[in-house]
Amino acid sequence: MYRYDEFDHGFVTARVAEFRDQVERRLAGEITEDQFKPLRLMNGVYLQLHAYMLRIAVPYGTLNSRQMRMLAHIARTYDKGYGHFTTRQNIQFNWPALADIPAILNDLASVEMHAIQTSGNCIRNVTADHFAGAAADEVADPRPYAEILRQWSSVHPEFSYLPRKFKIAVTGAERDRAAIQVHDIGLHLKRNEAGELGFAVWVGGGQGRTPMIAKKIRDFLPERDLLSYVTAIMRVYNLHGRRDNKYKARIKILVHETGAEEFARQVEAEWEALRDSELKLPDADIRAIETYFAPPPLTARPEGDETVKLARLDSRSFGAWLERNVVSHRHPDYAAVTISLKGIGEAPGDATDVQMDAVADLAERYGFDEIRVSHEQNLILPHVARADLKIVHERLVEIGLATANAGLVTDIIACPGLDYCALANARSIPVAQDISRRFASAERQREVGELKLKISGCINACGHHHVGHIGILGVEKKGAELYQITLGGSADENTSIGEIVGRGFGPDEITDAIETLIDTYLGLRASREENFLQAYRRVGAQPFKDALYGQEAKAA
Repeated sequence: MYRYDEFDHGFVTARVAEFRDQVERRLAGEITEDQFKPLRLMNGVYLQLHAYMLRIAVPYGTLNSRQMRMLAHIARTYDKGYGHFTTRQNIQFNWPALADIPAILNDLASVEMHAIQTSGNCIRNVTADHFAGAAADEVADPRPYAEILRQWSSVHPEFSYLPRKFKIAVTGAERDRAAIQVHDIGLHLKRNEAGELGFAVWVGGGQGRTPMIAKKIRDFLPERDLLSYVTAIMRVYNLHGRRDNKYKARIKILVHETGAEEFARQVEAEWEALRDSELKLPDADIRAIETYFAPPPLTARPEGDETVKLARLDSRSFGAWLERNVVSHRHPDYAAVTISLKGIGEAPGDATDVQMDAVADLAERYGFDEIRVSHEQNLILPHVARADLKIVHERLVEIGLATANAGLVTDIIACPGLDYCALANARSIPVAQDISRRFASAERQREVGELKLKISGCINACGHHHVGHIGILGVEKKGAELYQITLGGSADENTSIGEIVGRGFGPDEITDAIETLIDTYLGLRASREENFLQAYRRVGAQPFKDALYGQEAKAA
């Protein structure tokens, strides 16, 4: 994990002092809310429906126990006792008083955290595979490159006022767990035929009101050229990206209107002037950053297999949790554990101060002091000895975080929706809670199998509904909430955008509609091994439309 140097400490401390003065001026009425808005956004502060909201950066989703305990302290001291982990691998606090936010930022700085560039038209938090450094299928750990991008992009003078917000994701395995094809820039770490490390470069993905899948503009970029090539992309976008219409300002629109081949040509031309500049990464600098992400000392723990076997025989709930929430590690005596923040009937992504403290304790004692936040709004302990899995499960049961549903229908991604967000048209959380309760049976969830259900409360798609196997979009129609359904989306290495299947459903109808879709899938799947997305891609939308709309669908 990267640690601050003297510059980092000085910069973050100075920013806290600067923002403290700005808040005091706002509270004193010396500046208006309109004047204050760009200042607060630079520090991750939003004004939502009922209160200010603070979004805190968690670079590439990596935390240590000290930082997690600080988040628990903030929830307990300045908020209502909980925080909301987001699809950007960050955390949001929805109820801080404006007068307290400088103190919160000061507390964060004491554990090497901040809220800089979590909002505004700049390069946002760089995200990565939540199993990075642990995954058995990984070519290399993507986090050192995410850290290089973080250092390069932080308050970058040329890219601090882009046409629109900008998001970068990095993955280091063929199995894409970072959703790189729905990012402004997606980087796939790979090796060429000579065994050299580099990146496939994807540009122009995104969701929102105009969802698009990124285009691959370079199949292999040597690692030394990472910053120069990304700079070239950013310069082309900064020069030609639209500033007259925020709905057409994202790089995906520029790539679409320019054409991927022409956009790539412009990037390559810009890069020619940069590739041998000071932006070329020296190998020694890359390796120095890698030392911060060196694997923990994973000593052999061969007793794990027998411990797990006996515990599985003794506990059905432990066996179910092993099946869903524990994945293979590159070291055979270890595993990576998903801590589900999707308890039945709970708000997806929320964790209490007590739970955050307990997860910090688990990480410190059993997880080499490392925690990850996934873009699917769960927490991860990436390095747990298999011999310790039983005790970790018991501790999670005690704090209500042992739900065995990772990747199942109740593992729902949802934005805060109309309960909090000023941009939302409809509520997301109650819909997620209702669906979760409807499919509460562990047996039924296992029968349904892998199914990614994602809910957004408005077209901005913070709940990633476009890439859900089943997506739900809340809209407003004649003053009432209405929910559209999309099918067939995916955010892995075979990314697809979901198709709207027909008219929407009211709040009291949407859970029944989801159940109809799932029952239809169960009736037509070719085998128990064929998941929802595979079945949908095989048979198409029509059987599902027929089930939802009957004669109405046939007539259409």
